[in-house]
Amino acid sequence: MSSHSHRMPFGATVQADGVAFALWAPSAETIVLEHQSESRAMTRDGGWHRLTVPSAKPGDRYSYRLADGTRVPDPASRCNPDDVHGPSLVIDPARFAWTDDGWRGRPWEEAVVYEMHVGTFTDEGTFNAARERLGALAELGITAIEIMPLADFPGRRNWGYDGVLHYAPDASYGTPDELKALVDTAHSLGLMVLIDVVYNHFGPEGNYLHAYCPEFFNAGKQTPWGAAINFDGPQSRTVRDFFVHNALYWIEEFRFDGLRMDAIHAIHDETRPHIVREIREAIDAGPGRERHVHLVLENETNQASMLARDGRGQPVAGTAQWNDDLHHAVHVLATGERDGYYIDYADEPGRRLALALAEGFIYQGQASAFRQGEPRGEPSTGLPPQAFVSFLQTHDQVGNRAFGERIHALGDPVLVRAAMACLLLSPHVPMLFMGDEFAASTPFQYFCDFGPELANAVSEGRRSEFGGFAAFKDEAARARIPDPNAEATFLASKLRWRERGTRAHFSRLCEVQQLLDLRHKRIVPHLAGMAGAGTFRCEYDTLRVQWDLGPAADGAPPLRLHMLAHFGAEPAEGVEMPPGETIHSDGVGGHEGARQLARGAVHVTLEAVHGG
Repeated sequence: MSSHSHRMPFGATVQADGVAFALWAPSAETIVLEHQSESRAMTRDGGWHRLTVPSAKPGDRYSYRLADGTRVPDPASRCNPDDVHGPSLVIDPARFAWTDDGWRGRPWEEAVVYEMHVGTFTDEGTFNAARERLGALAELGITAIEIMPLADFPGRRNWGYDGVLHYAPDASYGTPDELKALVDTAHSLGLMVLIDVVYNHFGPEGNYLHAYCPEFFNAGKQTPWGAAINFDGPQSRTVRDFFVHNALYWIEEFRFDGLRMDAIHAIHDETRPHIVREIREAIDAGPGRERHVHLVLENETNQASMLARDGRGQPVAGTAQWNDDLHHAVHVLATGERDGYYIDYADEPGRRLALALAEGFIYQGQASAFRQGEPRGEPSTGLPPQAFVSFLQTHDQVGNRAFGERIHALGDPVLVRAAMACLLLSPHVPMLFMGDEFAASTPFQYFCDFGPELANAVSEGRRSEFGGFAAFKDEAARARIPDPNAEATFLASKLRWRERGTRAHFSRLCEVQQLLDLRHKRIVPHLAGMAGAGTFRCEYDTLRVQWDLGPAADGAPPLRLHMLAHFGAEPAEGVEMPPGETIHSDGVGGHEGARQLARGAVHVTLEAVHGG
């Protein structure tokens, strides 16, 4: 057993001579530490306010009092048991005994990701309850859990993207030690664990930094959430350090295997290196020397340069990016919807899906109709398929619908099933959103728990934003949209685990498990070292995609992966089959030389490529 902690210049640090408190607030002349029932003036040291309290110990509550009497939590609090407005708790991270000493992570090409929201993953909505379900995910064939943001948010329920205390796991889910136990158990099952982090904004309630540390923000750069976080203005070095340390904190102190960085396109940073690259460099120079640590990006602008590899094939910034393009093409194919951003995928969605499977991004610099002709993206053909985390749905794509419906409740089941097989048997890193594996009947709706004034604004805003859609033109239709602040909206989004055992859901579960087993046995061993994109053809919604896999071991000939899939309305006749050994075939009929593909057919082969 061992202990792990991350040493940082911020917050409360347990020492042999008590606890050292440090707060960066250059504009504040005085800060008073409220520790337990005592008040102590802190010493001003440049932009810092410091104080070591010999009598302080783990478990003590503390806060900072500003000149106007306002008490604020520590922005680097490791735990805030009474929510974001309450005092912080002194934590000694070295007290947790880890059992995963031999864990070195897993190579990225082995990843099958499962996106999880702790509060709705189980009835209890806690770290401990989630930990009890990890064995079922490992048995399914999942190799990586991606947990939606945990930074302390206001109230008892939230998606996590309204966090304001970036170092404190939200207390509604459990204690820091209970989160560590979840990660420790995951590692014992061979599961990586990634955490979603939000470095582009703070939530709208409970962020006190504006009151005493305006240097944290750059008023000259505005975002949908107000002034941008100051990554590149005066005094930005300490702000950058706050987030670099935060990344390392989750990886070192909680032993996470990587981060998913939310919406990096919304980060305003003209510095070189960009904050994403600086975080990558810090990881590589630190925990990345001892184990696999991955950095997954969400980036609406499709910057392939953020996913570039160096001469050794290692990422210079992001390991991979969420591939919304592939999702959008699948969604149009399966549902026929063409509203909003789906207009960019409305023409030839089958061809667009083939392009996404082969090259990752669909938009690689072309004009976007949804963005009024603005070019979007960079060429991605030089990237390996593992640079793309692809999926049929995510919390975003489900939860940002008015009623939170999942794709299997909206789309043609034959085509959704085919798309799932294409996803899981492609060289991309596949991701399931919790419940995908058994076609969960529950929605995933947008929910939060703000104070009354903000709650009303959010509810009204949620309903008005759908006013532009034909289905919600009249007020009565908009009134049916679930209230984000109602507890019932949150409760309706919880998975029903008992569904996994019922006939229709169990059939889907078995199918996903079989596909993942095939992936792990026949495809994953050949993914390491893939250098670039595949190639594709699409005729009448019959897709043909092929990829040259990585160098073969033991001198065996290299392999080529072929995928044939039919998304047309009618069967395809007289289809030429791809060469190689068939490893998966569904919906293929006829006889040699006159093959027929049923609607939703998927056929996958592995071909030995003699002579290179």
